[in-house]
Amino acid sequence: MPVNSSVDRALAAIEKDPSKLLEVHVGGNPITKAQYIPRAEAQQAPKIVYTAADPSLTYMVVALDLDAPFTWWRGLGPILHWIQPGYKAGAGGVLTSSEPFVANYIGPAPPPGSAPHRYSFYVFNQPVDFDGSKHAPADGKPLGNMHRMRFDLDEWIKKAKLADPLAANYFLSN
Repeated sequence: MPVNSSVDRALAAIEKDPSKLLEVHVGGNPITKAQYIPRAEAQQAPKIVYTAADPSLTYMVVALDLDAPFTWWRGLGPILHWIQPGYKAGAGGVLTSSEPFVANYIGPAPPPGSAPHRYSFYVFNQPVDFDGSKHAPADGKPLGNMHRMRFDLDEWIKKAKLADPLAANYFLSN
């Protein structure tokens, strides 16, 4: 299982510094950190708002299930739920992207009987030379499950030439 120290740092940062809390809207509503969201309400990609965004920069969002497959045994986790590059900031820090995904969004799907999982979201500055097509499945196909399991965010940060997340947030669902 990956160490993912970047996840630990990002989650610790949102506990200490409210400015590091990413605004995530599920079903049109902003969530609070650790809010419970029924899985049926989170099957569509959320709206992301980063109020500290610089309109001249480009951003990337990554989402992970930190507790897969069970909160008491995370042998397959974290599970990658989304990598969306190409975000630009609009009014109020609303991020929008017209670029193809690197990993398509998949909603919460913990196994039956599982306690609520943490679905975490991270926003990164995207390097100017980032080319998502080098990392995405061919022809815009969805990313298969085998490529999502045991996702190593620290390794992705190195591969994509990212710095630590600028902001993060998470919700609970099962």
